[in-house]
Amino acid sequence: MSLFERWLTLWVALCILSGLVLGNLLPGVFGALAGLEYASVNLVVAVLIWAMVYPMMIAIDFGSLRDVGRKPKGLIITLVVNWLIKPFTMAALGVLFFHHLYVGLIDPAKASDYIAGLILLGAAPCTAMVFVWSQLTRGDPNYTLVQVSVNDLVMVVAFAPIVAFLLGVTEVNVPWATLILSVILYIVIPLIAGAATRQTLLARGGAAAVREFTARIKPASAVGLLLTVVLLFGFQGQVILAQPLLIALIAVPILLQSYGIFALGYVWAWAWRLPHKVAAPCALIGTSNFFELAVAVAIGLFGLNSGAALATVVGVLVEVPVMLSLVAFANRTRDRFAS
Repeated sequence: MSLFERWLTLWVALCILSGLVLGNLLPGVFGALAGLEYASVNLVVAVLIWAMVYPMMIAIDFGSLRDVGRKPKGLIITLVVNWLIKPFTMAALGVLFFHHLYVGLIDPAKASDYIAGLILLGAAPCTAMVFVWSQLTRGDPNYTLVQVSVNDLVMVVAFAPIVAFLLGVTEVNVPWATLILSVILYIVIPLIAGAATRQTLLARGGAAAVREFTARIKPASAVGLLLTVVLLFGFQGQVILAQPLLIALIAVPILLQSYGIFALGYVWAWAWRLPHKVAAPCALIGTSNFFELAVAVAIGLFGLNSGAALATVVGVLVEVPVMLSLVAFANRTRDRFAS
């Protein structure tokens, strides 16, 4: 493992602290950066995520993608967990905590808003950061691409009906601009750039040239991850320090959901004897969330200052530390899986 990977938890902890401090010391700067967005997609964060995803896209071998269809188990786990289990367990946890366990601790008038925010998180599986988690666990880049692509296709038709059912509303206006822009920024553009880079490198020096170039740009991926953490916590630094107890209360069901969903997918993949390079990304896809979509819908349905919007923001803040802890666990348990 590289020095960065070995001490990843420490670097992220320092970045979280830096984000909180800088967000409170320089609110104007972070406010300006937060305003650089289109269709609820922050363009600065998008560039940083692109820097993280691009190196993995270079590793994708399009010639081997056809082999993925012969190994459907990983796709089955991804689809079942993401669309038949995850939204409903998140809704159940929300009701349990905010209508029962938290009675007396929160404003009862906002309980349903917080539950709505959790439901939106649970119904929006991740698109972009999955490639980062896959890379950190040495996942199969070809299989990960197919899993994410199939997941996105299902999201186009399943997100609105599931949210409408769980929220009890008759109509959900899906922010298509957010959904389409995110897919273009996080998958299509880096995929095209990665494929073009790979072909150029193969023509010049073969597979060795691909490995050498990927190793050379890997630090940019690490810097992108750390700067993303600083920005996310900087954007919400004042909110976190102003309402620390409420943030912690909202985070509890999200944490339980994250670790529970990961355990389900990971154990299922182990029971089906999937190789670790497929099992780890498979479990991580279900755990991570498409927070841009969740935040955009929460604001559209309930308003910028609603409890639902706050709950989706807490999901953003919890995600990176949680996912990194699961990446570390997946790497430690690699030898339990088939090679």
